[in-house]
Amino acid sequence: MVKIGNIELGDFPLLLAPMEDVSDPPFRLVCKENGADLMYTEFISSEGLIRNAAKSIQKLDIFEYERPIGIQLFGSDVETMGECSRIATAAKPDLIDINYGCPVKNVACKGAGAALLQDIPKMAEMTSAVVKATHLPVTVKTRLGWNEETKNVGEVAERLQDVGIQALTVHGRTRAQMYKGEADWTLIAKIKENPRIKIPIFGNGDIDSPEKALDYRNRFGIDGIMIGRAAIGYPWIFNEIKHYFKTGEKLPPPTIAQRVEATRKHLEFSIRWKGDRLGILEMRRHYSNYFKGLPNFKEYRMRLVYSLDFQEISSILDEVSIAFDGFLLEKQEIKVEYAGVD
Repeated sequence: MVKIGNIELGDFPLLLAPMEDVSDPPFRLVCKENGADLMYTEFISSEGLIRNAAKSIQKLDIFEYERPIGIQLFGSDVETMGECSRIATAAKPDLIDINYGCPVKNVACKGAGAALLQDIPKMAEMTSAVVKATHLPVTVKTRLGWNEETKNVGEVAERLQDVGIQALTVHGRTRAQMYKGEADWTLIAKIKENPRIKIPIFGNGDIDSPEKALDYRNRFGIDGIMIGRAAIGYPWIFNEIKHYFKTGEKLPPPTIAQRVEATRKHLEFSIRWKGDRLGILEMRRHYSNYFKGLPNFKEYRMRLVYSLDFQEISSILDEVSIAFDGFLLEKQEIKVEYAGVD
């Protein structure tokens, strides 16, 4: 049984990665219903939270169905991160997560996210401040290092465990790699093999099929897997992996009707949470992902994107369900379109 503090996650949990502009409550709903064991909010700026910025405050919203769920924070100032930990704790998540992995310029170049990989003492100090400011378990997500010459995640794991984190997720790329090349899990395996390391170690990067998930579980010995990009437009991946682990057989891909149902549910919750106009506008980015690879879908996608009326969008989705009834669409690779996808 894998545990983070007193949170029981099963024998080999599947985690939904925190992704900016993606893993909001509506997206988390469809992932939870399809087998995600632990989820995180989008990352929340410590500076934004201290200033009571509306977008940062809204990201604190969590719902009972989501549990266990963590709130992820990022920032560059130790004192501010400690204060944000107290604010986030008041929102009553199950854990607090710190982002030391985001590679994008507007985060890393401001001394936050993956930038802390260049200053391990400060990373340890900041992590300690967050741990001391909350009674909740604190976890961390990071990368292998800043670049090829500074793959220091082994040291990071020991230092952060020493100051009190209760789980670590490692994305198998450096900051310099961004999302290019193949994720390297060998250093993640070495952390797990380190006799000093007692906390759960989760691997992240390039898991996009049940076969790969099983292969990486067996080869690298990690305690669980975090899935990010592969779940965008395809929340079914969690249950597909679990079924494959249990039976050795692959589930059939979701039908068009199931894709339409998930899209509609996602949209409905988006509207309830964000309001009619914003809920519809922010759903636009998801339509192409739910139906990626569907032939002659462009006409429907354009109509979905330009409509601002829920009933009209719902009718268009019904048309899609009828027009492509019986068509089985295999999972397609999702292009990284969102700044905070790590």
